[in-house]
Amino acid sequence: MLLTVEDVMVRDVVAISCDENVKNAASTMIGFEIGSLVVLEADRVVGMITERDILRRVVTDGRDPEETTVREVMSQPAIVVGPALPLDKAVALMFEYKIKKLPVIEREEEGRKLVGIVTLTDIARLHPQLIQTLKELFDMNQEQPPRRMQKVIDYYIV
Repeated sequence: MLLTVEDVMVRDVVAISCDENVKNAASTMIGFEIGSLVVLEADRVVGMITERDILRRVVTDGRDPEETTVREVMSQPAIVVGPALPLDKAVALMFEYKIKKLPVIEREEEGRKLVGIVTLTDIARLHPQLIQTLKELFDMNQEQPPRRMQKVIDYYIV
């Protein structure tokens, strides 16, 4: 049976408006005990903001988190997938862009409606063989996985 993104995605996604300030974004992450938020503009996925974005683009630059908007520091463009995408294709995208999370959207007449999120950890829990495939992709390209991805690879591959 071919697994798809829809089979492993989480449907309850915590998102934030691109016009919110970074302090609110950080507070939301802390409140939900998560490390990133999907960023929306008029209900359309436009980016992601992560703890790393806040550290690199706000804290180390000495910017005021109450005056800095999410739009100014989010990671963009958003790399998104549809629910019907085969899971191995999602892993290939994660490898290509060196990311651990993919917002899941359904295309609609007015835009791209957020319906879920799939993470490398979700995939690893359900289908550890795909994590082995990810490791092999890095090995074939003679690349080191980013440390944030290496942790998942090390945990799920014995």
